[in-house]
Amino acid sequence: MNTIVGTYECKVDAKGRVMIPAPLKKQLTTSLQDGFVLKRSVFQSCLELYPMEEWDLMMTKINKLNRFVKKNNDFIRRFTAGVKVVEIDSLGRLLVPKDLVGFANISKDVVFSSAVNIVEIWDKDLYEQSINGDDIDFADLAEDVMGNLNDNDNGIS
Repeated sequence: MNTIVGTYECKVDAKGRVMIPAPLKKQLTTSLQDGFVLKRSVFQSCLELYPMEEWDLMMTKINKLNRFVKKNNDFIRRFTAGVKVVEIDSLGRLLVPKDLVGFANISKDVVFSSAVNIVEIWDKDLYEQSINGDDIDFADLAEDVMGNLNDNDNGIS
């Protein structure tokens, strides 16, 4: 799977259907036939859309957890809570199930935001709060997370 790029705003209808923006749909073309998994995010009030190929890779990792360890079972249960297999219909729409709409507080306007190999689906207001929040200094976060990486001698990091 290639990296997914972009942030796209769109509307959700009363039935929970969202039209996938054309540039995003084009990036997901190879995944359209296999379908997707839609789930609750672990850390935010948003949803995560996994192309089936990426979901299978994640499940391969999770399947390596020892299920005789209670924390592992608790993690698996919570990680997979509300998981749904979804498809993009012939008109390019994604139906977001009502329980997931409720989890992510999705109202009318949504944001599709690329997150490397998956897509986050946010209520627009919550997305704006998450990226503009004053509680995180992005420069400090970037230094903490990326500051010690230099696995290529390309001069970037």
